[in-house]
Amino acid sequence: MEPIKNISRRGFIKGIGLASGGLVLASTVYSFTGLDSETAEFSEFNPNLFVQLNTDGSLILVASRSEMGQGVRTSMTSIIADEMDADWNRVIVKQATGDSKYGNQNTDGSRSIRTLFEKMRQMGATVKSVLISAAANTWNVPESECRAENHFIIHSSGKKIGYGDLVETAKTLEIPKKVKLKDPKDFKYIGKTLPSIDVENLSNGSAVFGLDKRLPNMKFAAVKRCPVAFGTVKSLDKTEALKIKGVLDVVEIPLIRKPFGSLGGIAVIATNTWAAFKGRDALNVEWNNGDNANYDSETFMNSMTANIQKAGHVEKSVGSIADAFKTSSKVIESTYQLPHLVHAPMEVPNAVVWVKDNSCEVWAPIQAPQAARKEVANFLDTDEANVTINVTFLGGGFGRKSKPDFIVEATAISKAVNGPIQVVWSREDDIQHSYYHTVSSQYLKGALDSKGNVTGWLHRFALPTIASTFSPGKNSPQPWESSSATELPYDIPNIQVETGKADAHVRIGWLRSVINIPHGFAINVFADELAHEAGIDPLEFRLNLIGKDRIQDTKDQYKYDTAKLKNVLKTAAKNAGYGKSLPEGHAIGLAVHYSFYSYVAAAVEVSVENDRLKVHQVTLAVDCGMAINKDTIKAQMEGAAVFGMSLAFYGKITAKNGAIEQSNFHDYQMLRMPDVPKIHVDIIESNDKPTGVGEPGVPVIAPAIINAIFKATGKRYKSLPLSDHGLV
Repeated sequence: MEPIKNISRRGFIKGIGLASGGLVLASTVYSFTGLDSETAEFSEFNPNLFVQLNTDGSLILVASRSEMGQGVRTSMTSIIADEMDADWNRVIVKQATGDSKYGNQNTDGSRSIRTLFEKMRQMGATVKSVLISAAANTWNVPESECRAENHFIIHSSGKKIGYGDLVETAKTLEIPKKVKLKDPKDFKYIGKTLPSIDVENLSNGSAVFGLDKRLPNMKFAAVKRCPVAFGTVKSLDKTEALKIKGVLDVVEIPLIRKPFGSLGGIAVIATNTWAAFKGRDALNVEWNNGDNANYDSETFMNSMTANIQKAGHVEKSVGSIADAFKTSSKVIESTYQLPHLVHAPMEVPNAVVWVKDNSCEVWAPIQAPQAARKEVANFLDTDEANVTINVTFLGGGFGRKSKPDFIVEATAISKAVNGPIQVVWSREDDIQHSYYHTVSSQYLKGALDSKGNVTGWLHRFALPTIASTFSPGKNSPQPWESSSATELPYDIPNIQVETGKADAHVRIGWLRSVINIPHGFAINVFADELAHEAGIDPLEFRLNLIGKDRIQDTKDQYKYDTAKLKNVLKTAAKNAGYGKSLPEGHAIGLAVHYSFYSYVAAAVEVSVENDRLKVHQVTLAVDCGMAINKDTIKAQMEGAAVFGMSLAFYGKITAKNGAIEQSNFHDYQMLRMPDVPKIHVDIIESNDKPTGVGEPGVPVIAPAIINAIFKATGKRYKSLPLSDHGLV
């Protein structure tokens, strides 16, 4: 860990939006070269964390990650507050703007807590240590006679002094190079249940989401885009649009073929959002549909499925898969097909942008503020220092708001009209012009010996890669898109993973759990098929398949612990009543998966009556290392269950003649409240490093449902959504 510095007296505190006067500590992932100068610039280092303690006792923590309901502002804050022994009621969170001085700000990959946990603990402990030193100096007593408790330093004699009263003294002290961290048994906030630090503002409506932002003289815009990805304007008639009351102007915005550039199209500027939408609908535009005009998702799926029946590029090979199949007692083959998916967060993409002479300020619900800053600066051909990205609350993200294309659109329009603008996407825009979760086809082949042991495993898949968004023309999965297949936790002597090629005809992007959705589905369903063919109970079979307890090396600091994988599976099964008597027609299906360094298992109880599916209960077990806020973890797992059920029941994006066929929630449905089952979440107690929570709960839901349906009916479904099969 890099050192922590006292920057209370630096003239550039205003650069992080903190008022002068308090005790301000900063930590960074790089060096602090230049900090001895009063005029040192933040460009000389990249702090991740800033903590300010004021003389009134208020504790301000700067949150570098975006809040979209996952509770990151609460969880990150609680770690520092716990090590500080701070009073939770004195804590204030200030949202950081998008700037490299805050280090990595991408709120994706389930990594916020995982990557900053140790540093946040160290920061809190350092503040506490400085305050103890300040109190000892004030009282002229040894530090060993002082302790911290609930925003006070208390002497062994019983006298105490508040944190705020120690600020001025603390500002003059050296920062200790080493501090003692708490024993986990002494945690006050970590591992407990904490309400959101933003709950009051969220409840009374004062929390500012992107759609809430208003500026003086701000205009509103809606954009008509080509229905086919990367199509362009051929001709435009704006006569009828200009007749709409409130419509002010119509401008064309460019297509920018960069990863997060604008799709281009025609923008209607108006005095309100409704007029902009109506004006947009009145436009008469003829399009050049371009290279993707013939994209038909059904034809594409058939072609991709045919492709994976042939040998592909070998990504991993252990033993001899050919010998395994040749000497087996039984060979089982299956093909799985999953469609494109779209994020559809409740809050649609939106942005407020004001381009001025040589500057630009943005207010937007964005998961990747630094990427937004870079794209805006590139479009305006200006330095990033001239661009300010203000991060609002996000009404859901799921990965969609990691891509700032909607901000680039708003920037182009603001520049064109020379004033502040708010661009709002409709739900139809959101569903028909997104970055889609990839479509996939997977072929699995397994070999069983006479005792039902799996002796060979072949996994071959094809899908349009996310790399195609960054490098058009890329058509092979990247190594990380194979990892959840190549890092199979099963103790099988002969394994081979292969990939096939598939071209992208829409923008491909990451969606909550990313590649773990298709791989988690195929691997879990196929393992259940093998159990059936072997005549062995699925739980017993899966535990045997994982094999003996072992630690598998990975490419980073986290190790793959098969004991943890088996434990979450056994825990979920036990809590769900697996193996016990169930009502007639009911069955429990199992699934287990490792992703984002966390272990998650699901046991789902279903019934199928008159060919209609009902999910009665979802039981989840998660081992995510040290639990920071159990309330948040439980909420994330419950949300993952609902998200996963929505995808399993209804999730499907299709294209015809290059255009997306779905448009709103009538044909891209979400799970309704009456269909939400009982959800039980068990969090495994652990003092290991914390790992991901936001995404790992999703991959196990659909396969557990499929396996339960098979157990209840004897019918195995190998494609989603289940609405295609008439079950929902």
